[in-house]
Amino acid sequence: MATAVLTAMALQAGPANAARPAPGAAVGVGCGTNVGRVPLDTTYNTATGRYELNDPQRGNHKTYDMNNSTTGPGTLVTDDDNNWCEGGRQSDAVAAHYIHAVFWDYFLSAHGRKGVLGDGRGGCSRVHYGVNYLNAFYDMTSSCMTYGDGTQSPLGSLPRIDVGAHEMAHGVTATTADLSYSGEPGGLNEATSDLFAAAVEFHAANTADPGDYLIGEKAGPGDGTALRYMDRPSRDGASKDYWYAGIGELHPVYAAGPANHFFYLLSEGSGPKVIDGVSYDSPTYDGRPVTGIGRTTAARIWYRALTAYMTSTTNYRAARSATLAAAADLYGSGSAEYRAVGAAWAGVNVT
Repeated sequence: MATAVLTAMALQAGPANAARPAPGAAVGVGCGTNVGRVPLDTTYNTATGRYELNDPQRGNHKTYDMNNSTTGPGTLVTDDDNNWCEGGRQSDAVAAHYIHAVFWDYFLSAHGRKGVLGDGRGGCSRVHYGVNYLNAFYDMTSSCMTYGDGTQSPLGSLPRIDVGAHEMAHGVTATTADLSYSGEPGGLNEATSDLFAAAVEFHAANTADPGDYLIGEKAGPGDGTALRYMDRPSRDGASKDYWYAGIGELHPVYAAGPANHFFYLLSEGSGPKVIDGVSYDSPTYDGRPVTGIGRTTAARIWYRALTAYMTSTTNYRAARSATLAAAADLYGSGSAEYRAVGAAWAGVNVT
């Protein structure tokens, strides 16, 4: 199960002895926006007699309601019985708390990283930021993941697994390679968040929002379209499938296209296929087929490259060198994984 610390106990309606709950760590269940019925690690506060969205398993991560303000700490979200299925404003808080948990669990199990900043501290999540604020962001100063209500197109109702994971991954990038947010490094910065968003979503194995290589597929206008497509980035109408001189002049979201495409090719390979019910058809620049090595291995190579070889000024060709070095470190320079990295970069015209 993706969230190993969240046990089957969480599927119960609340603690067995609700009349006399034990102080401290508790396990409850919540019904969250876009994520369905999910387990929650919480804390029982004996002073108030209420459960708090305070996760002792993940650095005491806390979830707050901003009450549609843009300033101040907000209000710590609490509940009387640890069954967080009351709906309304609570649903967004449940989702945000859960998304942080699956993000933490993915990075810990896949990369040995404890938290967004890698320091073992959980930071916080905030919901209901501003009035119909149509976005989400991770704030390095407060170590806080923040969601607006997003009640209108294009983001739809927030929070969402890939949206939250994408933004928190910017925090990972900032504390490792610190890729600039302009030019080709900016594109690689955005792609790093996209590919880890996909990795977290798959790892979460959430039936209400299954993993895929579509970024923001639940945040579009409701017709099945996504904000970005990793198998063929140009499907969004602005991103590029392949590298070319001058791609750094695009907005980083669109300059990310070749790196997103590289990650998909490295993970799954080229050509048409159906993965978990979603149809993909990934081309290559030179028409030569690419055989994938699996998402877990591809993400492991990218994380090693990000943390050991990339810097603030890394461009596409330097990213190719970084991922090849990472593959050599992890699997050897004569390995199938090393050769696959080279083939996937060639598939997006980075040689």
